[in-house]
Amino acid sequence: MSENALPLLSFGPGSLPPIRERNDDYDSDDERPGHPRRWYHYVPLCIAVLLLLAPHPSILHVLLNYHYLTLHAPYYFVFHLLVIYTLSFLAFSSLIACVARDPGPVPDNAKPLEATATEGDDGGDMSLEDALLSAPPDDYTQPGKWCRICWRPKPERAHHCSQCGRCVLKMDHHCPWLGAKCIGFRTYPSFLHFLASVTLLSAYIAAICIRGLVFAFTHPLAINEITPVHMLLLSFAGCAFALVIGSFLIYHIYLVLTNQTTLEHISPFYLLRHLPPFPPRGGLSSPPLEQQLDSAQRRAVRATHARMRLYDVGWQRNVAQVFGVGGGEDLGASDSGCTTKRYHHHHHHHHRHHYRWRRWAARFLWGGSCCGTGTQFPRNPRADDVLAELAVKLIRLEEGMATTAMV
Repeated sequence: MSENALPLLSFGPGSLPPIRERNDDYDSDDERPGHPRRWYHYVPLCIAVLLLLAPHPSILHVLLNYHYLTLHAPYYFVFHLLVIYTLSFLAFSSLIACVARDPGPVPDNAKPLEATATEGDDGGDMSLEDALLSAPPDDYTQPGKWCRICWRPKPERAHHCSQCGRCVLKMDHHCPWLGAKCIGFRTYPSFLHFLASVTLLSAYIAAICIRGLVFAFTHPLAINEITPVHMLLLSFAGCAFALVIGSFLIYHIYLVLTNQTTLEHISPFYLLRHLPPFPPRGGLSSPPLEQQLDSAQRRAVRATHARMRLYDVGWQRNVAQVFGVGGGEDLGASDSGCTTKRYHHHHHHHHRHHYRWRRWAARFLWGGSCCGTGTQFPRNPRADDVLAELAVKLIRLEEGMATTAMV
């Protein structure tokens, strides 16, 4: 044996590779070590705020010169003013919630390594065999259970964001327009609220300005010559924003009704991590990787993804998971992680009513928040059968390809 050969097992100092230490100071912060926020990360956010504020001088000019001075309709003037600035306030409140809130910190529920070290420090003796064979409370060695990039547990539907350098619960997408932050479990309702507020605001401004343009063309001498220019610009901007932001809103409403995230919708191969264990033969790992699949197997995965949504449990319960409404109860279905506070009827009826009122106020002001912990979600009742069929189909295609190669 060569003198430079390394032993199979070594317990001396420096024999193990360095383990990346976790910094618990960043558990609830979006900025991780190595991914600091730079000034240019906030440029798209500043542009978004500027686009929301820029039309307001023209809006005030139109309301004052057209509705108040030309039509002599103070009630319409006050009504339009209240509606426009209420929608503007709602848009900014949800925008602040998206930027200020953590999108979804991953809870540190299981710390097997730290627990083992604590037991040793307390004087408890543990043999090497017991240490190697002992299993943690949750099996984070399974695929998708542990993130090998940020060195933390990775719950169901959580994804690692390379831009933020962290895992996010129920990550939907990374949005550079919201301060270069992710849209995740805790900020998704506010994101939908922001899209809805901006769409309604844009459509409302476009509607009143188009109506003003019609009046300006039919009564050219009755209105100030500058006001139609403001109306024309506001009509164009309102229609453009309503079409662009409204398209995103319609798409995300579809995702809510089918209980999908953007990543889950555009990436059908996320289904692979939920397949049942594969037999230890063939060229596929367990679970299989996308790179291991041929064209026929990829088509099978895409076809399965198209006909079955993994977390679709009916549109009412899907909405309840996001907003905490529906299903007869204010907080929605209980199996989605939403637990309704139970009160005694005679002593706590007022507190229960107050609690529901606060939740509805939060939904109106900034979209509220999802209920539950964001780590577990109910699945489609057909999911297990469909995934088993997909696994069998992938194995058969793999065996057929191996037989063809042998022939």
